Amino acid sequence: MTELGRTLFGRRARLRWIHLILGGALAMPYVLVGSVLVVPLTGVDDVFASLPLQLGSFALGLPIAALTSLFPPTRPLEAGVVRWLCGVEADRLAYGPARTKGEKGRTAAWFTLHLGAGGIIAGMSLAVPPFAAALVLMPFVPALHDNRLGLYSPFDQAWGLALAPVAGVAMLLALAACAAGCGALLARWAPSLLGPSPEARVAAAEARAADLAVRNRLARELHDSVGHALSAVGLQASAARRVLDTDPEFAREALAAIEDTVRRTVGELDAVLGVLRDGDGPGDAPAPTLAADLDGLLRRTRAGGARVTASVAAEPEALPPPVSREAYRIVQEGLSNALRHGGAAVAVALRIDVVDDHLRITVENPFGAASGPRPGGGHGLRGIADRARLLGGAAEAGGADGVWRLHARLPLKGPA
Repeated sequence: MTELGRTLFGRRARLRWIHLILGGALAMPYVLVGSVLVVPLTGVDDVFASLPLQLGSFALGLPIAALTSLFPPTRPLEAGVVRWLCGVEADRLAYGPARTKGEKGRTAAWFTLHLGAGGIIAGMSLAVPPFAAALVLMPFVPALHDNRLGLYSPFDQAWGLALAPVAGVAMLLALAACAAGCGALLARWAPSLLGPSPEARVAAAEARAADLAVRNRLARELHDSVGHALSAVGLQASAARRVLDTDPEFAREALAAIEDTVRRTVGELDAVLGVLRDGDGPGDAPAPTLAADLDGLLRRTRAGGARVTASVAAEPEALPPPVSREAYRIVQEGLSNALRHGGAAVAVALRIDVVDDHLRITVENPFGAASGPRPGGGHGLRGIADRARLLGGAAEAGGADGVWRLHARLPLKGPA
């Protein structure tokens, strides 16, 4: 019983009832235009004195309403009203003007349906409650059951008079049921008639996928470039502070490495942020590559105190540009992880070679209890895996026998 009451008189049912009444109010001008057309057809001056002529005016007004629904703001306005009053999710509705023939046809069908159902429910809402109230009060007000109301004779009988309140309540419940049913049907049909077309849904999904791809690429670039720079600068500054009095030459080298790291990172940051600027391309500064920037990366890493041994059996200059760029970022992130978890004095072994038309990158460093994942970390390893996967390769990382090992394989041939 509680569920039935909520269905008929709950907040959602009341809002949908208001939505129908608004449709009835919108239908009134079209009914008036229809009545103007009915007069010359029937020769009756007072159209509203006859219920059949009123219904005829209403029927003639609906096609006119369908034509006016082609006005561009109709679909956005109807979609907004449906969202707030009918409880339809925003992502299931289209808020732009109807542009294609299919969208215009569905908008016209919805507008006609809204005004048609709204006009009927609004008319019932005006006529039924007063009559139902008269039936409920009839046994208690003698003036209501005489012939002045034009009621039929059963209400002059004792049994008819006793059943009058029951009939009045039943009429009110029937009105509420009709309003709730029409409101539920309109809410169910709204996404089909006011929602985006399948083509628009596909286009929106493609746009979201492209936007997500750009955001993921920017996140990877920012994480790898800025994250590495902050880790390296922190370790270099710490090393310079510790040996400032005992080894000024090493301190000067560390400070020079900090300056070089910051300058390069600012250029990379400008290149990444250029993607976000209107009218800019992928960035003003060229992306770092393994061929041009590996030596500088190793020099800056060693300036912080890390002992990096590098074995490069491949020829970086012969690598395809996409492979060279992604390989640089993978090496950079591998060194960053080693510094972040092992400290400035960590020993890192880097091997780069080519086997079976695949560039292999291996970064190894010892790890201990302090080398576990930091809170909120793990994005770098996911970024490495994403970079390798986009090139058709693979990457894996893990620890065994006290050594943390990062291994990546990037194909040198095929689509990149």
